[in-house]
Amino acid sequence: MAELYEANFKQVSKYVHATSRGHEAVQIALGMQLLPQDYAFPYYRDDAMLLSFGLTPYDLMLQLLAKKDDPFSGGRTYYAHPSLRDADKPKIPHQSSATGMQAIPATGVAMGFKYHENVGPIEDTATLSDTIKKLEGNFDYDSSVHSEDSRIRGNAPIVVCSLGDASVTEGEVAEAFQMAVLKRLPILYLVQDNDWDISANAAEIRAQNAFEYAKGFKGLEAVSIDGANFIESYEAVEKVIMTIRKERRPFLIHAKVPLLNHHTSGVRMEWYRDDLEEARSRDPYPVLKKQLLENGFDEKELLEIEAQIEIEVEQSFRKAQQAEDPKPADLFTNDFVPTPITEEKGERSPEGAEKVVMVDCALFAVEELMRKHKECLLYGQDVGARLGGVFREAATLAQKFGDDRVFNTPIQEAFIVGSTVGMSAVGLKPIVEVQFADYIWPGLNQLFTEVSRSCYLSDGKWPVSMILRVPIGAYGSGGPYHSSSVESILTNIRGIKIAYPSNGADLKGLMKAAYYDPNPVVILEHKGLYWSKVPGTKGATSVEPSEDYVLPFGKAWVLQEIWKQENVETLTIVTYGMGVHWAMNASEELGIKDRIEIIDLRTLFPLDEETIMKSVKKTGKCLVVTEEPSDNSFARALAGKIQEECFKFLDAPVMTIGSENMPAIPLNSILEETMIPSTEKVKQKIIQVLNY
Repeated sequence: MAELYEANFKQVSKYVHATSRGHEAVQIALGMQLLPQDYAFPYYRDDAMLLSFGLTPYDLMLQLLAKKDDPFSGGRTYYAHPSLRDADKPKIPHQSSATGMQAIPATGVAMGFKYHENVGPIEDTATLSDTIKKLEGNFDYDSSVHSEDSRIRGNAPIVVCSLGDASVTEGEVAEAFQMAVLKRLPILYLVQDNDWDISANAAEIRAQNAFEYAKGFKGLEAVSIDGANFIESYEAVEKVIMTIRKERRPFLIHAKVPLLNHHTSGVRMEWYRDDLEEARSRDPYPVLKKQLLENGFDEKELLEIEAQIEIEVEQSFRKAQQAEDPKPADLFTNDFVPTPITEEKGERSPEGAEKVVMVDCALFAVEELMRKHKECLLYGQDVGARLGGVFREAATLAQKFGDDRVFNTPIQEAFIVGSTVGMSAVGLKPIVEVQFADYIWPGLNQLFTEVSRSCYLSDGKWPVSMILRVPIGAYGSGGPYHSSSVESILTNIRGIKIAYPSNGADLKGLMKAAYYDPNPVVILEHKGLYWSKVPGTKGATSVEPSEDYVLPFGKAWVLQEIWKQENVETLTIVTYGMGVHWAMNASEELGIKDRIEIIDLRTLFPLDEETIMKSVKKTGKCLVVTEEPSDNSFARALAGKIQEECFKFLDAPVMTIGSENMPAIPLNSILEETMIPSTEKVKQKIIQVLNY
C-alpha cells in the first residue's frame, strides 16, 4: 500500500497521509491478539494495526481519498484516523491528530473498565436513559466479561493506547501514566520508537526513551523489544496482554522500529533524514519472510500471497478512486446526537417545598441522578468525602455513594476533562468538575481536540456524553485566579453545549437535561450566586423543583415581560448568570419595569435566537449585559447578530456592558468593584440607551 501511494503520489497527495512502513511487525503482533471487547486507540501511523484488526485496504483507502463511505469519519478526517464500533472488532473511539492526546481518553476507558468491575453490572431502569441508548446506538458494555470464570479464561477486556516516542514528552501523557498507576488500570501503552519526531531526532528532543521514562511511574511495568522482529514482538505482546487480562494493571511496551517512509506525504524523508540506509537495514519485512521460511512456509506460497495482495491493493485503490464523494449537505450531519429533552417537564415549584440556595439545587440534582443511575459518577479536585467540594457542591455524596462513584483526582484538569471521552465510550455518564473557571485552561486541549469533535469526526459513532461543571465569576475579592469569566472561549468551541443559569431551579432543571443529553455539556455556575450572599441576588434562591423536573437547552426565559408601547422608549435586556440580577435590580430601582423586557438566556449554546429577536423587534432597543470584559466577547458577537437581524426595527445601536477590558480582576475590593459591572452601572447604561 505504501508503494502504491508513492507510485500514485499526485492522486493521493491532495490529502495528508502517513504509513506504518517499518512499524508493521509490532503493530500486527498486537492487532492479531486483541478481542472484540477490547478498546484500542491507534495513532496516525498505525494502518498495519488496523489491517490486523480485520479492516481492508479498501476501507483505509476510502479515508485516504476522503470519500463519503469512509467507514471511520465519512470523509472528515485524515488517513488512519479510525473510529470503529463494529461488533466483531476491537472498539476504537475517535481521537485526534494531536500527538499524545489519545493517552488520556484511552486511560479514561481503562478507568471505566475498573469502575464496572468494582461496581458490578449496571441495570438502568430509567426510561430517558434507555431512550438515549437507543438514540446513540450504544455498544453495550458487557459487565459479564468481568466474571471470575471469564478472567480465568483470560478474556477480561483491556485498553491499548498506541503512541509515538516523541509524543511521550507531552505533559498530558504523564497525567495518563500517573492515573493508570494510581488506579491500577488495565491498559497497555505501546510506544513505537523510530527515533524521529518530524525533522527532530531523539538526541534533540528527549532526555530518555519511553522505557526509561516509565521507570518514574511506580507501578507501570515496562518492557523494551525489537519491534521490527515479528516473533519477538508477538511473544512479548502475548505475555503482557495475558498479564493485564488477569492482573488488571498497566504496562508499557517500548518497541524500537525503523521509519521507512515519509513522516507524512507533506514532509518528505529525503528533505531531512540522514539515516535512511541504516533504517532500511532494519526493515521488518525481510525478517518476517525469513521467519516464515524457517517455520515451514514455502517460498512459492509466499510469492503467491504477495502477488495476490498486490492485485487486491491495486483493485481496491481503483475502486476507491471511483467511490462517491460527500455531498455539500453531508457537512451538516452528526455534530450532535439528538437529545430526548426538548420540553420543560415536571414540577418547577412543588407546593409546600422550601426555598433553597442555588448550590443545594445542584447538589440535590446530582444526588437524585446518582441514586437513580448506577452509571452516573462524579470526580474532580476535592469533591471526595473529606471536603465534598470547595463550595460544598458535592457534600455527603461520597458518603452516600462510595469512593468508586465520587472521588478526588490529582490536580490534572486535562485528565479530568479528557477522561470523560473514555468513560462515556464504555457506557458511563461522568459528571466532572474544574475547581474554578481560571483553571480550565489546561483542560481546553482535551475539551476542544477530543471531547467536542468526537461525535462529528466519528460520523456520529462516538458522541461524548459528559457534564463539566465550572464555578465561574467574580465574588468577594477572589482575585485574578478565582474570578474570571471564560464563556467567550467556550462558545467558540463547536460541538459542546453550554449552560449559564441565574437561579437554583434553572440549575437543577438544566443539570437533569444535561444528564439525559447524549452530548458534552458545560455548566457555568456563578459562585457569587451559590449562596445568594451578594446583595441583590436573593432571586437566585428557588423553591426546589421536583425530581422529574427537566429544563431543555435553548429555551430562554422572558423573566420580565412588557407589551409593545408606541409612545415611550422601551428596551430589551439580554443577559445571563449574574447579569440577570443586575438587570432586574436596575429596572426596579429606576422604577421603569414596565418599559424594560429582560431575557435570561439560560443557555449560551444552543441559543434561543427566536425569543431574543422577537423581543428586540417589539421594544426597538437592546442592551446585552455580561460580566466578561466586553471587547471581542460572546456578548459583543450577540449584539452584532441582533443588530444584523433587527436593524430596521432598531431606534438605537445595540449596546453592551461588561467588565473593564483589563487583563485580570485585581484582588483589592475597590479595584474589583471598579472592574466588574454592578446594578448601578447597568442603571446608567439603561438610561443611556433609552435616551439615545
